[in-house]
This record gives sequence, structure tokens and C-alpha cells, in this order.
Amino acid sequence: MKMVKDKKLVVGADFAGYPLKEAVVAHLKAKGWEIEDVGVTDPNVEDTENMFHRVGLRVGAKISEGEYERGLAFCGTGMGIHIAASKCPHVHAGVVESVAAAKRAITGNGVNVLCMGAFYVAPAMGCDIVDEYLSNSLGSGYEWWYNFYEFHKLAMDELEAFDYEEYKKNGFKVKHLGDYPLKLETKPED
Repeated sequence: MKMVKDKKLVVGADFAGYPLKEAVVAHLKAKGWEIEDVGVTDPNVEDTENMFHRVGLRVGAKISEGEYERGLAFCGTGMGIHIAASKCPHVHAGVVESVAAAKRAITGNGVNVLCMGAFYVAPAMGCDIVDEYLSNSLGSGYEWWYNFYEFHKLAMDELEAFDYEEYKKNGFKVKHLGDYPLKLETKPED
């Protein structure tokens, strides 16, 4: 599997997300990242294979098949490509529009496909968002918060094991793989 620690990433964009993707990819390549682009690479070539949902499925498949640990996906809003990528097994996609949301997407939710919309995210902000996302992992930065990692890891594990038919038969109750209490805490002053 191509890992973030090795600076390897899959990306994809439709035509609307192309300008933001290009800015982010240039930023990452300048920092030594190796990028596989599975979406629009030439905005002057009309290709229906690069409709947002088809690109989202390709990015998602790279995660599902274990080729990449994480990916980035871009469309006009980030939402359509997010829905498509999320159709692939083991993909936990999230749409973000801020640095803070990018951090929580990975640290609290284990998002492995980060999606952004070029209609809403400026290129400089997109680069900052990606830097925050790629420099964190599940639980990082929250070591002071009792059970933060365990609580969120349990959620990820239950989502990975989720079977809708079993859920339905169980009266729409999730099968618990364990429990970790979590309460809101205030970060201690340094």
C-alpha cells in the first residue's frame, strides 16, 4: 500500500474541481509528494469518463483495493465526488472547507478520502487544508483528551463491520464491538 508517510497519494478531479486540484498537486509535488491522478488532467479534453461520480469511484477504488492509504478528490462542491467515493467499501470520505475541519476529519473520523469543492475553497486555502490533513492521523493532537483515540477507533471499527441487513434485523441498533465513554473536555493550558 502506498502510504502518506512515504509521501504517496491518489487524487482525482472533475472539470469543476480541476483548478483547485492543480493548485494542490503543484503544492504537494513541490514538497516531494508522488501523485497518481485518476481524473481530469487536461481541461480542454471533454471526456465523459471524467464526470464527478466516475472520478470519485476511481479514487475510492484505489483506497478499497488497498493501493493507497489516502486520497484527495475535487469537484465543484466536493459533495458529489464525496458521495461517489463513499460507495466504495472501506472508504470514509469527508467534505471539508476549512483547516480545522480537515484536522478533525482525520483525527476524529479517520477520513481516508478528503474532498473539496473548487466553488468554495480558494487554492491557497486548499493547500493549507491538505497540509493539515496529511500531517495528522486518527487521534493525533488529542492525546490530552481521555479515550479520544479509543472512542473514535471504535466508531471506525463498527462502521467497517456495519451490515445494513443485520442492523435492520436488530431493530436498527448497531452491534457494539465495545464501548469507550467520552465526554467533552477542555484542552489544558500549556
